[in-house]
Amino acid sequence: MTNLENAKSASKPRHSHEEFARRGEEIFEHDIRPTLRPEDQDLFVAIDIESGSYEMDRDDFTATERLLAKRPDAQIWLLRVGHRAAYRIGGRFTFGSIE
Repeated sequence: MTNLENAKSASKPRHSHEEFARRGEEIFEHDIRPTLRPEDQDLFVAIDIESGSYEMDRDDFTATERLLAKRPDAQIWLLRVGHRAAYRIGGRFTFGSIE
């Protein structure tokens, strides 16, 4: 199987959105959060929701690529340590600046 075929099969969800989120959050809370240190703040965590394997990095692409190198068929849940979501879309207006 080529890398492109691996990527295509990995991108096909095998679970509902709800199940995907439930599994990702469960693995993070049970297996990953207890091991985090203060310096891990803002790292991206790519989790294979089927195996529990994960990779962390300051760069989201690097974390997911390392996980796919280990588990080409990974079903990846991505989050960012210390944030409610991996990404923020749009901005937030504060007096005197735009974030």
